Amino acid sequence: MSEPQDDEAPDWLSATELGMWQAFRNGSTYDLSVPSPLLNDPAAAGPWGEHRSVRARVVALLLLSGPSARPGRVAALKLRGAYISGSLDLAGGNVEPYVELTYCRFERELVLPECHFTTLRLVGCVIPRLEAARLRTEGDLHLPRCQVARGIRLTDAQIGTDLLISQIAVRPDSSNRSIAADGMSVGQDLQAEQIETHGEFSLRGSKVGGSLMLRGSRLRAAGERRALNAPQLTVERSLYMTGAVVSIATGNANSTPPYGTVYTGNAVSPASLPPGTEIRRFECYGGVRLDDGRFGDTIDLHQARFLMSSGEELSLRRITATELRFQCERPLEGRVVLNGAKIITLMDLSTSWPGPGGLAMGGFVYENVVPSGHFPLNRRLEWLDSATPEYSPEPYERLAQVMRNSGEDADAREVLLAKQRRRRETLPLAGKVWGVIQDWTVAYGYRPGRAALWMAMLWAAGTAVFARNPLDPIKSEEHPAWNPALYVLDLLVPVIDLGQDGHWRPEGGWQWLSAVMILLGWILATTVAAGATRLLRRG
Repeated sequence: MSEPQDDEAPDWLSATELGMWQAFRNGSTYDLSVPSPLLNDPAAAGPWGEHRSVRARVVALLLLSGPSARPGRVAALKLRGAYISGSLDLAGGNVEPYVELTYCRFERELVLPECHFTTLRLVGCVIPRLEAARLRTEGDLHLPRCQVARGIRLTDAQIGTDLLISQIAVRPDSSNRSIAADGMSVGQDLQAEQIETHGEFSLRGSKVGGSLMLRGSRLRAAGERRALNAPQLTVERSLYMTGAVVSIATGNANSTPPYGTVYTGNAVSPASLPPGTEIRRFECYGGVRLDDGRFGDTIDLHQARFLMSSGEELSLRRITATELRFQCERPLEGRVVLNGAKIITLMDLSTSWPGPGGLAMGGFVYENVVPSGHFPLNRRLEWLDSATPEYSPEPYERLAQVMRNSGEDADAREVLLAKQRRRRETLPLAGKVWGVIQDWTVAYGYRPGRAALWMAMLWAAGTAVFARNPLDPIKSEEHPAWNPALYVLDLLVPVIDLGQDGHWRPEGGWQWLSAVMILLGWILATTVAAGATRLLRRG
């Protein structure tokens, strides 16, 4: 049975294009590479010659109106080492065949807006620009190890499963954006490991059904834009801005395969690295904006490096996440902003937080604090001081509540004491003096042991004074035996009647002394009772 006439190749095809036509019908790879690895590098200088060249119009003809597959075969376009001349324009088209282009060189931009693919894989290709707004794929979109000279546009694109752009290198477009993917939807993971972007990576309002992986990547801002601009980003699982294990010799991460990598989620220890490898950190040169983002699991910043100028920010305003691992290098400039963020568990390093003026966390809500390594209380209080250049009680009260809920009642009292001392700095002179007196005597009531010591000292001093100067009875025939120790204790301890006060007549200066001891007794005994109540409640 003869094949349909429509399946015959046009007579105007070159020999190379005719071979591509036949390979398409077979679903086999059409390999135009040469034995020399250097000559196969699409980024290397020098022309590739006519024997490796296919016209973009022929590629478009195959993908949009190509011949049927040979019996028992599945039609697919699989090119390797090809030079695609002209502009490949598939705008608005419906591409049914499977497409995989490996180490190919495009002469002009790749135009795919509103195009519909099943699966599209471009591996290690050199592309002047990728224009793919509102692109739709039923399966994956893969662009690993590609080099794009004038930016990628994936605005409002819909990726059915995974988006893989690991090890891609993208230069900025005319608007200083490297990747513009606002409103994009990815069904599963967005793997962007070890990418190099020069220009803003924009993900405003995008949605990722799995995890967003930026391990080992280097993001650089251009012009007045940020390095990463992703407000209202939704990630159903985790955002990883951490290190990646790479080869010391090549700098590659064991060569990211075109079908992606699998990550276990565990941090890599330098001692456990395979021989000849090292950790390449995530580095961001410029501001980061993740405001109003929603993250189902973790935001992991382990060993990340943020290099910002004084006017730039790592902005996490109003984000929500199950866990924030703030274990990055301390930013030397710029600010970290956590205003309004809501986190269940905060894992952090004492050396990761910026100094005074570099941190803002008004309204930052977290339920647990899990320090990584040594994080003494005095460093934690410095953390609060850095976040409040002007006094604000809320950060102190939040930390005290978290510590109290975890059973660290003594540390919680120290935090509240530090809050009172910061508040004292804002008071007028009279308030400052009274605050110093309260601090020195009873530590604002947060150290009940000190109040008990003062009571003991007053009791001993008062007993000694009244032992030398006994008081006259009010009624000479009805009074208990004079006991200066019980009399002073009766003055100092409110409510309880020990049978001494009320039977003796203090006069003159002794009356004033008794009144002062009653007043001090109320203050000190109340402080001691409050401390005892906290201990009993915790027990």
